Amino acid sequence: MFLTRSEYDRGVSTFSPEGRLFQVEYSSEAIKLGSTAIGIATSHGIVLGVEKRITSTLLVSDSIEKIMEIDSHIGCAMSGLTADARSMVEHARVSAVSHNLYFDEPMAIESLTQSVCDLALRFGEGASGEEERLMSRPFGVALLIGGFDKLKGYQLYHAEPSGTFYQYKAKAIGSGSEGAQSELQNVYKNDLTLEQAEMIVLKILKQVMEEKLDSTNAQLCTITKETGYKVLSEEETKEIVDIIYEEEAAEKQRQEEEEDDDEDEDEDEDVDMN
Repeated sequence: MFLTRSEYDRGVSTFSPEGRLFQVEYSSEAIKLGSTAIGIATSHGIVLGVEKRITSTLLVSDSIEKIMEIDSHIGCAMSGLTADARSMVEHARVSAVSHNLYFDEPMAIESLTQSVCDLALRFGEGASGEEERLMSRPFGVALLIGGFDKLKGYQLYHAEPSGTFYQYKAKAIGSGSEGAQSELQNVYKNDLTLEQAEMIVLKILKQVMEEKLDSTNAQLCTITKETGYKVLSEEETKEIVDIIYEEEAAEKQRQEEEEDDDEDEDEDEDVDMN
């Protein structure tokens, strides 16, 4: 006789009769409650953008860290439990520094992502009581890891709580990921410039965010071969946001003028018929 679902929930390494690990699935649901993060890989660099949820007017927006530097050539954006993300980022930083120390070269992006996902898989260790237990549950966070290396150029990876990772040209995670990913599929092109990618990220964030987009509740970073990891300042972000609103205002005005022209044509036709 099978146990109930709640009884299969108790063990992080216990499969249900359907072959499911409920604790891993629940960690994925925690990510869907997190703020939206978007990454785009272009031939000129990587762009990462995140939504920063400011819950109080007294909260200092700079204290919300949703984008972190792993190495001078690698950065990551997160969605989910920030405390869990700090543990994963700290592990990634140690891996990158150790690799550079031993091999005297920057760590490859795929190798670093693999190292992070190996850590995510360790939630099942020690469950039998035969070894020291390192983690009591899976991580409740997903990461977008992007960077540049000499082997494969610019790369963007999505690391899941299950320890699985995939490479993407463009990827969205978090609460607005479904709508954002659909929009990315419509607008992504292989020949995007870095500036176009920055614009696309902020435009999509504007669509999926509940609050009005501005330079304090959104953050961008770029990773290029020349400049490495760089977070855009509020002033730089504000310039892009202002351009977005100006383009929207111009488009709205153009549509209104077209509607007025159509109404005038209809009135002229009515006069001619009379």
